[in-house]
Amino acid sequence: MRKGLVERNTLETKIKVKINLDGIGKADIYTGIGFLDHMLTLMAFHGKFDLNVKCDGDLYVDDHHTIEDLGISMGQAFKDAIGDRVGIRRYSTVYIPMDEALAYTSLDISNRPYLVFNVDFETEKIGSMSTGMFKEFFRAFVNESRITLHINLLYGENDHHKIEAVFKSFARALKEGSEVISKDVSSSKGVL
Repeated sequence: MRKGLVERNTLETKIKVKINLDGIGKADIYTGIGFLDHMLTLMAFHGKFDLNVKCDGDLYVDDHHTIEDLGISMGQAFKDAIGDRVGIRRYSTVYIPMDEALAYTSLDISNRPYLVFNVDFETEKIGSMSTGMFKEFFRAFVNESRITLHINLLYGENDHHKIEAVFKSFARALKEGSEVISKDVSSSKGVL
């Protein structure tokens, strides 16, 4: 089983993340931010990852430290779980609709971090989560997991639907890209 475990304790957050890439989609999530809990639960379900996340953050300040540190911790856990990347599919592109919204994610589990995030929101918050923090979550995840990630929202009206389509497409792409399909490295360089 490809598993990762990260515990990150700072003066701003205390986080524990466990991920099993070969799971069944079980989630046990508590971040203190209800909407983020919802998105991470969807990510586990649609990616078929087992994901446990516990976070105690300084939400009395705002949601920034919690969300960014969760992205860091989850990215590190994914990197640990994916290991040497031998045999993985590596690439994936997934389109997902959510009612009127359509998102697509393209990724390369390349060991080269890069983020493109083309998503605009109409509101400043969804529930208690700042919409501007979604990009920060994905940036932190990308930097620590060392993947190239392009997230694009083609269209949509409702911000909840938009980001839900994003998280579902991200989850499906991450699952597909991390699938083991051979015994070879998917690179002309011979290493990822």
